[in-house]
Amino acid sequence: MKNSDYCYYHNPNISKEEKLKSQRCGGQNRGPKINKPLPFIKIKNTKDIKQLLTETINQVRTGELDCRIANTIGYLAGITIKSLEVSTLEKKGEKINIFVTKYV
Repeated sequence: MKNSDYCYYHNPNISKEEKLKSQRCGGQNRGPKINKPLPFIKIKNTKDIKQLLTETINQVRTGELDCRIANTIGYLAGITIKSLEVSTLEKKGEKINIFVTKYV
């Protein structure tokens, strides 16, 4: 605890009731918090992901966004990029198949 010689559970300024409540709640209040809802972002291409990541980086740097949430966004953005790449390859493959079937 800041400005204290004691940890939370040994601090004489904290009542037994508060300590018991804290123990009952476990780590429930430790999760990352979002101060305001994040806007919906429609992702259609890698340009949208680049914009999302740029905004996320800036929100972390200004303290608006918990880094654990930003890590989740980064992880999901990576999966989305791979999905877009696979989709692009599938479309190219379909075009090749159409070409081969039509002209060969």
